[in-house]
Amino acid sequence: MKKILLACSSGMSTSLLVTKMQDYAKTIGEEVEIWAVGQDQAKKEMERADVVLIGPQMSFLKGEFQKEAQKYDIEVDVIDMMAYGMADGKKAYEQALSLIGDK
Repeated sequence: MKKILLACSSGMSTSLLVTKMQDYAKTIGEEVEIWAVGQDQAKKEMERADVVLIGPQMSFLKGEFQKEAQKYDIEVDVIDMMAYGMADGKKAYEQALSLIGDK
């Protein structure tokens, strides 16, 4: 099972995107765990994740988060701004999968 962590300033603005991503994963028959947390909780949650996507408003923290994520051999990326703004679960999910690769 793939585990995708989304992080934003408070964990609230990504909750809709989490739902949309879960819905999309179900339609293609994939079992995943996707959850959202605020930026203060994200580093603590990384060890459970296969990939971390952060909200565009937190793009300035990408380097800091990537440094932490290296401990767990996972990738961090900023959620595509268009996917984020449109709550495009398919696009965000595919972005996450491309970062997970063959894990």
